[in-house]
Amino acid sequence: MLKKSLVAAGLFAATMAVAGAAQAAYPEKPITYIIAFNAGGESDISARFQQPFFKQLTGQQAIIKYQAGAGGAQAWSQLNGMDGDGYTIMGTNLPHIVLQPLQKDVGYKTQDITNVYFFHYTPDAIFVPKDSKFKSLKDLVDFAKKNPGMLTFGGSGSFSSNQLAQQRFSDMAGIKTTYVPFSGSGPAITAVLGGQVSAGFNYSTTFLNQPDAVRMLAVASEKRLPTNPNTPTFKELGYDLVGGAYRGIGVPKSTPEDIRKQVSDLIGKINHNPEFIKKMEDAGFVLTNIPYEKMGQFMAQKQSEYTALAKQLGIVK
Repeated sequence: MLKKSLVAAGLFAATMAVAGAAQAAYPEKPITYIIAFNAGGESDISARFQQPFFKQLTGQQAIIKYQAGAGGAQAWSQLNGMDGDGYTIMGTNLPHIVLQPLQKDVGYKTQDITNVYFFHYTPDAIFVPKDSKFKSLKDLVDFAKKNPGMLTFGGSGSFSSNQLAQQRFSDMAGIKTTYVPFSGSGPAITAVLGGQVSAGFNYSTTFLNQPDAVRMLAVASEKRLPTNPNTPTFKELGYDLVGGAYRGIGVPKSTPEDIRKQVSDLIGKINHNPEFIKKMEDAGFVLTNIPYEKMGQFMAQKQSEYTALAKQLGIVK
């Protein structure tokens, strides 16, 4: 009897050891990393920066695939139909996954998306041409106060982070401005340079593409950006405006809790790698670390914030 008990105990211990080893070995094969947009955008750029670190940390490849359409909604609406084994992950974006379902039926609800990590954001910023009469944010605000509604901001699309920032800033400054949406950051900056709009509410990374043509008056980050040390933050200038387009990682809802945590931990390790940090900061991104265990609070805060702004903009009643 004692011998049988010892054998059983040994088998149990061996089973647990194998199970522990299997868990510790994640990932054991390549991971498919789906981007909900076309190649070349900021979601793709940041994923490409992450890609070599998957291999470096785990010995496994991250294979990037694109599933563009409907501003990301095509991919996000299909996420929960994919295998929840930890080997399919998908890039997610804020405010997109909150605002899209508020506007109309896009095939998913915000709560359908299981985010496990938000790893960076691209700060909103105000741009003007280098030869603009607006040399500072104060110049721009003073003009807007004297000319209600005449100051126009070009931005990357309707109900984007740029438009939310324009609404928030106008409220904080006590000014009335007009937002003009364009089909992306490129066309929006072209409109700024061509004088079609007074200024641009765009993303900070835009400056790196047009450093000799535009002036950045303020950036919505907590601290000045290493790429733009001479540009003040909105907070320095008295406006509590921080944020932009957030990018994270989601998994299918069927993914077990332990695997969700392992994916989150892996992205966190990449996000804390000094080489990765430098690549991201040199490209104008701001790293943020929202792991799976903090996701509920973070998403509740963002959903409340974006929903309130959506009501102001008339997206929802």
